[in-house]
Amino acid sequence: MKNEKLKIGVFDSGLGGLTVVKALSQVIKGADIFYVADTKNAPYGEKTPEQILQYSLDITQYLIETHEINALILACNTATSFAIKKLRALYPNLIIIGTEPGVKPALEQTKTGKIGVLATPATLQGEKYQALVKQLSEGKDVVLYEQACPGLVEQIERGDIACDTTKTLLNSWLSPMKKNSVDTIVLGCTHYPLVSGVIESIMDGDIRLIETGSAIAKRLLTLSQNIGHKNEGELSIFIHHTDIINVESIDSILIDYTLI
Repeated sequence: MKNEKLKIGVFDSGLGGLTVVKALSQVIKGADIFYVADTKNAPYGEKTPEQILQYSLDITQYLIETHEINALILACNTATSFAIKKLRALYPNLIIIGTEPGVKPALEQTKTGKIGVLATPATLQGEKYQALVKQLSEGKDVVLYEQACPGLVEQIERGDIACDTTKTLLNSWLSPMKKNSVDTIVLGCTHYPLVSGVIESIMDGDIRLIETGSAIAKRLLTLSQNIGHKNEGELSIFIHHTDIINVESIDSILIDYTLI
């Protein structure tokens, strides 16, 4: 990489990937982060695999051509499931890191052996997730309570995080987990950490919530240092979006930064 500045492309279907950007901002220095919120095509979790792949290819090409990125973060579990293999084949010299539900840390932290997984329909149905669960849980005394959450991403995108509709949706999904003594819940979408408070309230606070932003940031730090990144200096964050976006929600997530 020589003296070239680290340029990181990050994308998701909307605001959710900003939870990953926030985690990156706490670890990465001396870099530019270019975030693309594909609000025009949100939510990815209810699109076809072919559509998700095409969105991912288009955004990656934009980030490479316009911002000359040398690292790419798929801040979306669904995009990772359907696009990361193709992207790695197309761009072998680009650092590419995906997002996977945190099943492994959940297995390490659970005390009851009962784990909830909240995710989009596409993530739960994807081969990548199914293979991950099979690999990690085989031979272990564990029960997974998987729950697709259609409509939750849209609620979060509108900023309706603590409204009655959101609470009703989450309560209906979480009640069986609470009844069955689930003690650890995997937040299998980067949007879902934004409703952590509501989840904790419904579960009476006696719950471990697993998200993956910090793990992604640490992985990027290691890989970027391998190509010569010094991790020194200022960090700049630039936000791009393909359609309307909730600016107030952006400010609440990345409150410490001036966004351009």
